[in-house]
Amino acid sequence: MGTAKRAEQFYANQVLDHVNEQMRDFIAQRDLMFVSTADADGNCDATLRAGRVGFVRVLDEKTLLYPEYRGNGVMASLGNMTENAHIGLLFVDFTGTRVGLHVNGAVRLLHDPSAYDDDEPLAHANLKGQSPLEHCVEVTVHEAYIHCSKHIPRYGVLAAERRAELRGTEIQDGDFFHVRRNNLGRQDT
Repeated sequence: MGTAKRAEQFYANQVLDHVNEQMRDFIAQRDLMFVSTADADGNCDATLRAGRVGFVRVLDEKTLLYPEYRGNGVMASLGNMTENAHIGLLFVDFTGTRVGLHVNGAVRLLHDPSAYDDDEPLAHANLKGQSPLEHCVEVTVHEAYIHCSKHIPRYGVLAAERRAELRGTEIQDGDFFHVRRNNLGRQDT
């Protein structure tokens, strides 16, 4: 597309095969990331993972570890990882610098949740005190590079009062986009 020279300069000046100290600090300050995977046929999935600040652990300059909590049972991301070990992570600071960090690499699924070594194991526990942590994902870093702030919007943190208003609404009932409601209507006809 006519940008080969710019791309070459970007790779020469911005892309590392590891996470440097500044990148490690940036990851340690994040409470969410976007995850991209693809199955063996190249069918893609993108999702969000979130936790306490620093939930993605930087074990060393080539290795990240993050927890996989119990979800809806579809296992789109983990299923893709079993077929295709490539992964893309995107960390974004929406409230401060408005900078992002891309980390691309290869995954290894750890089916023993104790590998995460959570210092607060009940932080995400359900009402019965059971932790929904089921797996851990270890990422071997192949590439790490900036996502500049040019097209990243600035967001604020939602006030506790507004979060309380949203509880109990259709946002919480799992049918925000009316899929179940619409499917039920089709079954009646």
